[in-house]
Amino acid sequence: DKDVMKRLLIQAGLPVLPYVTLRRAAFQSARAAALHEAAKLRFPVFVKPANLGSSVGVSRVLEPQALGVAVDQAFEFDGKVVIEQGLKHPREIECAVLGGAAPVVSVPGEIVVNHPDGFYSYAAKSLDESGATTRIPAELSPSETALAQELSRRSFEVLECEGMARVDLFLSE
Repeated sequence: DKDVMKRLLIQAGLPVLPYVTLRRAAFQSARAAALHEAAKLRFPVFVKPANLGSSVGVSRVLEPQALGVAVDQAFEFDGKVVIEQGLKHPREIECAVLGGAAPVVSVPGEIVVNHPDGFYSYAAKSLDESGATTRIPAELSPSETALAQELSRRSFEVLECEGMARVDLFLSE
């Protein structure tokens, strides 16, 4: 659940981009107010079903006028939707984390998107053979590498993960 995850990460003092959570019943009874509140985020924003992966139902929204359609689409997949503030030109960094009580973090990789969507969309991941590539290791400074690994480890621990997880991070300009 992306909403619950974000609340736990914020409570632990980890960096999380601003976001708004919508629930279907409340949204249906106060659509205009909910969209107005979400439009306070800096655009682009990403509208996501709270409980799906692989970018299913995710939309990148560039302007407030397109927000309602994206929210309606996300509600087709889940009764809870998260709208996240985006970044202008982020680098998407990811680390694998293995273990339990003493997790081990991989070197960071970087997702390089070549798809017209402009983000790591379902189409870029699953439909377009050249939609995205992974650069391993990511071209990061030693301090950026250490920070990515530390944030990944802390996220894994805060969320009480075990086994294996992939932690996605954004590196902004």
